[in-house]
Amino acid sequence: MALVALIAGRIRELRARHGLTQEEAAQLIGMDMKFYQLLESGRKKQVWLETVERLASPYSLAAWQLIGPELPTDTKLTHTVAESTIHYRSRKGPYRKKSPG
Repeated sequence: MALVALIAGRIRELRARHGLTQEEAAQLIGMDMKFYQLLESGRKKQVWLETVERLASPYSLAAWQLIGPELPTDTKLTHTVAESTIHYRSRKGPYRKKSPG
């Protein structure tokens, strides 16, 4: 169970480090947001190695780096993700667009 808690903390840290919402992180990883939320909250009982590889990959990490003794500080996103509606609302207000000029 300690490994599940470690993974949960690491993916939360990586998501925060890169300024992503849970929705954006799930999209970047290519998994359902509800499943991602269960992983990040540590509510999954077990995590398969294939899932650990998928969680690490978008941050330019190998699976062993995600679960190793220390999380590398020089992570970078392998590709960008379209902004979520949640991110849009939190930055610009609901349904507001920038006014021209």
